[in-house]
Amino acid sequence: METKPPLPPFTEQTGRQKVRMAEDAWNTRDPARVVLVYTEDTRWRNRAEFPVGRAEVQRFLERKWARELDYRLIKELWAFTGNRIAVRFAYEWHDDSGQWYRSYGNENWEFNEQGFMMRRYASINDLPIAEADRKFFWPLGRRPDDHPGLSDLAL
Repeated sequence: METKPPLPPFTEQTGRQKVRMAEDAWNTRDPARVVLVYTEDTRWRNRAEFPVGRAEVQRFLERKWARELDYRLIKELWAFTGNRIAVRFAYEWHDDSGQWYRSYGNENWEFNEQGFMMRRYASINDLPIAEADRKFFWPLGRRPDDHPGLSDLAL
């Protein structure tokens, strides 16, 4: 049976590793790649949408990244226990009119024994920002290891 290490139960180290792996995947903005870490029957709450299963999640992500341009995300471990991880995050993006936003949120994740995410519950708020107020500057893709994290940026 396929696994997606690190596997639960999580430690601080493996929780941080799982969070960074998720951040890296989401920063690819590749829905087909991102959905591979979720169970086939994964259940989500993302704002007012409730996709169920990989196919619905993939369609959700395709719509998301068609709308949220130049998306750059930072995630940070908040808490962990057993097979659950709580995450806080922020991401910056702009719409097709050029308006920039910083979206802040929290996620609760639940994993199966093989390390696939079964549940993802996200609460997110969008703040319009001026382009001059952006803080996430790296080439699209993976955040460099030396780029400040959320706590370093006082976010």
